[in-house]
Amino acid sequence: MREPLSIYFLCHSSRWKTMSSLPVEPVDLLDLKLLPAWVKEPAEERIYEYAGGEEDGRRSRPSNRSRRDRAPRSRDSKNGRDRRARGRNHGDRRKVFRAIAPPDITVRFLPHSRAFDNVVAQLKSASVAYSIFALARLFLEKPERYDVWLTAKAESPLYRLGENGAMSLARDFLERNAFRFAREDFYKIDIIQTDPIKGNYSNVARCRLSGTLLGPTNHHNYQPHLRSLYEQRFSRRMSFTEYQRQIEIVNDPALIERWKEEARTVTTYTTLRDETASTFASAAEAERHFRSNYLPGLVRSVEEVTIDGVLSRRLPDRTLNRAIEDAWTRENRSPSNMMQELAARFRQAGLNVFRHRRGMLFVSPIRMRAFVHEQGGVSPSVNAILEAVAATPGINRKELAEKLTVDLSTEDAESRKLTLASDLRWLISEGHVIEFNDGSLDLPRAKPKPKETAEPAISAENSTKEVGAAVSAAEVGSTESRPSEEETKSAGAEEEALAT
Repeated sequence: MREPLSIYFLCHSSRWKTMSSLPVEPVDLLDLKLLPAWVKEPAEERIYEYAGGEEDGRRSRPSNRSRRDRAPRSRDSKNGRDRRARGRNHGDRRKVFRAIAPPDITVRFLPHSRAFDNVVAQLKSASVAYSIFALARLFLEKPERYDVWLTAKAESPLYRLGENGAMSLARDFLERNAFRFAREDFYKIDIIQTDPIKGNYSNVARCRLSGTLLGPTNHHNYQPHLRSLYEQRFSRRMSFTEYQRQIEIVNDPALIERWKEEARTVTTYTTLRDETASTFASAAEAERHFRSNYLPGLVRSVEEVTIDGVLSRRLPDRTLNRAIEDAWTRENRSPSNMMQELAARFRQAGLNVFRHRRGMLFVSPIRMRAFVHEQGGVSPSVNAILEAVAATPGINRKELAEKLTVDLSTEDAESRKLTLASDLRWLISEGHVIEFNDGSLDLPRAKPKPKETAEPAISAENSTKEVGAAVSAAEVGSTESRPSEEETKSAGAEEEALAT
């Protein structure tokens, strides 16, 4: 059994501050079998996640809300009409938002360096050839295996918090959410338990959309908590006035007690970059300090940036996230850019990239070259292998041995198999026979012989006639020699990959 070619990839933390790497299980590529990638491709799905949770109405709409939790239908026909009109207008706003043109940025996918280095090491340790089209699909299959290179124009750049912080297409979006994205870089966050809350409360406010308990309306922390929840989760979906209509007052004693227990948990923020550390007892106080001391100058514009694939699926900017997802879908369908990157890097790493099987691209540690056995003396065993592979392209080792040891006695067959194995190994190591990762064997494509005499020039009319005749002959040819539609797409993508 052939040793499987596998890739050890790294998974990355979702935190912006650190990108610590953790080893994951190897991915076995042995089942590739050189089939067209779309034959093995699972049903297409939207794998990129929009950050923000409830900010996207379709994804955050509660599926198990009971009727009693919904806003009561107004009995006043006029108010009912107004509410329905507001609903229609809100739907129109969503349609307008989704109809916005995609951002003017270029998205390119690159092989992750550690994953690529591991693949190169395994390719060099074997003598088999792999389809670059299939390898490109494999790199795109999981985010741990690729990086995303974003390029924007100078007149509409990307914006980023600091050197390695969150990114967005809109500066105001980053400034509005900067504290939430970067607070761990500037503050030490501690969670402590305070004394039990004193006082008798008969009700508590609750957010219908998220189920968050905000506390009694007369409690000093109610308004800051309400405003903070709205800014973090619902500010892009609705106005603050609309959000206030989603707040309900409940009189359940169990909920009141639960709120009291939750309110005992206090989060403190201690500065990390000041000579004299300051501690803040609430997120609101820490955010005010952040905006006055750290935010000015923190947001910067960039025209080019590279992020890892895991992070590209968790961008807080939904528009940018959607643009990367659409680009990934197109690239996964026809990975010409990834193939171009792989082919160039394989050559730089000392591997050989060659064309075979209707012009498809393959990579191997061995330089392929046709064996001109008519010009020199070769052993009968080598000559038999070359003739058998030439007569039956795609034959495997077992079939080759059975074909060349037929009608031999048991002892002669065993001796012949050993000789064939030795000769075949030499032919493969010298590049005279190609062994693909699925075990099939084939000969390299021979270079066309130079013509001895130049053909006379022909007129444009005759040239057109000859081309038409060639096309007609090809159309009526054997259907077995025609490439399938899938193979044509694959070869076309690979042709595009090396166009540059």
